[in-house]
Amino acid sequence: MSDAAEQTTPYEMIGGAEGVRRLADAFYDAMERNPAYAALREMHEPDLDPMRDSLAGFFSVWLGGPRDWLEKRGGFCIMSRHAKMNMTQRTAAQWMEAIREAMRDINMPAELAEKMDDALSQMARAMAAGRPAA
Repeated sequence: MSDAAEQTTPYEMIGGAEGVRRLADAFYDAMERNPAYAALREMHEPDLDPMRDSLAGFFSVWLGGPRDWLEKRGGFCIMSRHAKMNMTQRTAAQWMEAIREAMRDINMPAELAEKMDDALSQMARAMAAGRPAA
């Protein structure tokens, strides 16, 4: 692998701000259109626009892009933020299926999709730890 390829961030691999926004929108679009994600959708506010912006901002930081979103918040703990949502094993599985669908919808590079899937699966399992599947 060349030095330039090794220095490419996941943020750059996804297509920068535009790619991150496409992923966030594809995730919430999947969640809204697919009845298999109904329990997950019910956990969210009726207006998903603020969440679309927030997820795009989170992914931007998480993937090595600009930190504007984080700096506006003065810090962020994804586990604390989602604790009040009472994520169950069932809704964590729905979240992962919706994000996988979104990654496919935007034709995310396979290598990046695999790495994101691994990391996000761990996060989703941790959020649902100790909660029933129901």
